[in-house]
Amino acid sequence: MSDPSAVFARETSTRPSRASLRTAVVWDVLRDALDRRAAATGKDSLDVLDTGGGSGNFAVPVARLGHRVTVVDPSPNALFALERRTAEAGVADRVTGVQGDIKGLFDVVERGGYDAVLCHGVLEYVDDPAEGVANAVAALRPEGALSLLAAGLGGAVLARALAGHFNEARHALGDPDGRWGDHDPVPRRFTAEQLTGLVADAGLEIGAVHGVRIFADLVPGVLVDTEPGALEALLKLEEAAAELPSFHAVATQLHVLGEKRA
Repeated sequence: MSDPSAVFARETSTRPSRASLRTAVVWDVLRDALDRRAAATGKDSLDVLDTGGGSGNFAVPVARLGHRVTVVDPSPNALFALERRTAEAGVADRVTGVQGDIKGLFDVVERGGYDAVLCHGVLEYVDDPAEGVANAVAALRPEGALSLLAAGLGGAVLARALAGHFNEARHALGDPDGRWGDHDPVPRRFTAEQLTGLVADAGLEIGAVHGVRIFADLVPGVLVDTEPGALEALLKLEEAAAELPSFHAVATQLHVLGEKRA
C-alpha cells in the first residue's frame, strides 16, 4: 500500500490531521479497490453505495475521484449535513443522499446496481449482522467490492483495562456481543474471524483484512499534537501494523475488503 498520510493529505488538500488517524488506512485500501475496479471495467466513474454514510466522511473523497456515490442513512440531520458538505466540496452533482437503512436497503436503492459498497460503522447497530452483510453484497454488481468496517472487540478490552476498568474489560471478553456493561454505547463488537466469516458466508472472497486505530486511541493526544513529526510517524506505524494478524486482536476497528466473483 502507499503511504496513508500522503494519500489522505492529497485527497483533503491539507496536512494530515488527527481525524486522518481514523480514516487513512481504510481510505488507502478503498481507493486501491476502486482504482482496480475502474481499470477492470474500463469506466472512469463507478457507482458506489455508502450505507450509513452519514455526513459524507468517505462519500466526499470518493466523489472527488470522479465516482457517483449514493449515501443511505436513517438520519435526516446527517443527510442535511451531507448536502451542505458536498456543496462546499463541489461534488453535489455526484452525491445523492437517501433516507433509509441497510435492513430495508432495497426499498430505496437498486439491487445489484453498484460497483462498490461501503458498510462502515453499521453492523454494530443492526439486529442481524448477517442480514446486513447479505444485503450489502446483494447490492453489488458481479466482481464488485465490499468495504466493511466495524468495531473490534480486542481494542475495547484493551482500552478498558488501560483505563483501570478491569472488571469491565473482563466482562467484554466473555460477553457474546463484546460489550463491557450496560452503559456501553456500542451495541456489538467483532473479532476479525467473525467479520471475515460473515463476508465469506455471504459469498465474497476475502481480499484483505486490516486493523484500524491500533495505536491511535492509546497514544496521548498531547504527544501527537505537540511533538514535531509525531502525527506523520504514527500514521506510518498504523499502516505498517494494519496488515499484521497479530495486531488485529487489539485494533479499535477492523476493516475487511470482500470481492464478489462472477
